[in-house]
Amino acid sequence: MLTGTQRKEEILAVSQRLFREQGYDSTSMRDIAGALGMEPASLYSHIKSKEDLLSQTCFDMAEKFLLAIDEVNDIYFDAEQKVKMAVANHVDILTSNLDAAVVFIREWRHLSEPSFSEFIKLRNKYEEGIREIVETGISENKFNEVDKKFAALTILSSVNWIVEWYRPDGDKTPKEIAEELTRFILTGLKKDSIL
Repeated sequence: MLTGTQRKEEILAVSQRLFREQGYDSTSMRDIAGALGMEPASLYSHIKSKEDLLSQTCFDMAEKFLLAIDEVNDIYFDAEQKVKMAVANHVDILTSNLDAAVVFIREWRHLSEPSFSEFIKLRNKYEEGIREIVETGISENKFNEVDKKFAALTILSSVNWIVEWYRPDGDKTPKEIAEELTRFILTGLKKDSIL
């Protein structure tokens, strides 16, 4: 017999899988209950609403990303090492729970206020953490003078794209993916990469 916490975790995991496969809008509470072998009414003894499941997924993932980027920027490494560590952390978080990662990246737009605005603030804070690494590289005279916001968004687009094609049983491990992405990103940033 599952405890209340275990049941809630199971509901969250199943909802994440369904949101990933079908999309948030196309997934009903009845779908979630059916996948769990429960009556829809029984779900409400564990959660308030479908959006609660989306919100928990988005904010749990955001917290992991923010802890990871804060760790990178708190360590006294040069910018190149920070890029390597930030990309490795980002890839690790995405690949550790692909269902949650896809929901986090694709479905956050379905959050209602005030959660939507709070989530945007967290996304912006993470982007600022990436921008800080780029700024460090420029100030160290290791990176090209680039538009820092554009560079941060390009890095984020590159790493987030892996949820579209990564497979746990695929040819590359998360570590190998992170190393390849880091090489491409640094090629665009480093001063010695100018032809």
